[in-house]
Amino acid sequence: MRYDLILFDNDGVLVDSEPISNRHLAAYLTELGHPTTYEDSVRDYMGAAMHRVHDLVQERTGERLPADFDDVFHARVFAAFERELRPVAGVEGVLEKLAADGVPYCVASSGSHERIRVGHRATGLDRWFGDGRIFSSQDVGRGKPDPDLFLYAAERMGVAPERCLVVEDSPLGVRAAVAAGMDVYGFTAMTPPEKLVDATQLFSSMGELADLLV
Repeated sequence: MRYDLILFDNDGVLVDSEPISNRHLAAYLTELGHPTTYEDSVRDYMGAAMHRVHDLVQERTGERLPADFDDVFHARVFAAFERELRPVAGVEGVLEKLAADGVPYCVASSGSHERIRVGHRATGLDRWFGDGRIFSSQDVGRGKPDPDLFLYAAERMGVAPERCLVVEDSPLGVRAAVAAGMDVYGFTAMTPPEKLVDATQLFSSMGELADLLV
């Protein structure tokens, strides 16, 4: 393999959480007087850290979201995760292959550590990701599209950026990987290919990714 480290985004790549999260985010913003459709949420916030939601709402309306916005939103989403969340189809096969081949991997997500762990416990993916393999935008302060998270994860894993491959499904994540000097494979199951044009390679299923990683 030509890469020494595979960095996975979490939401939409490891766990099928984007439909759940964006449904609840759109509903909550609308409830607070900021009308938002599911499609709006996917377009504006998919792949982003929570500070982007606050920043865009304030930029567009001049109003701040409530101080407890993140806590209320996460409580709703985590409850839905326990009921509905599933791994992305085929991703466990990819992880099995990487483990069998001895290829280092980790998760680098805009989501909080708590969100990552709740999702992994609900789907059984926690057996693949110990503490040393989990990195969050909380660790660096600035989430995607800034490259900080990917660079931090690579540094902690002891791998140079040019030897890393990022697996992403959002335009913000692809931009962050490119800015970090890493190759990036764009997952098009939920994101139109034309929105991931800066990716090194596009793929539409985890079976296809497994073949690409040979």
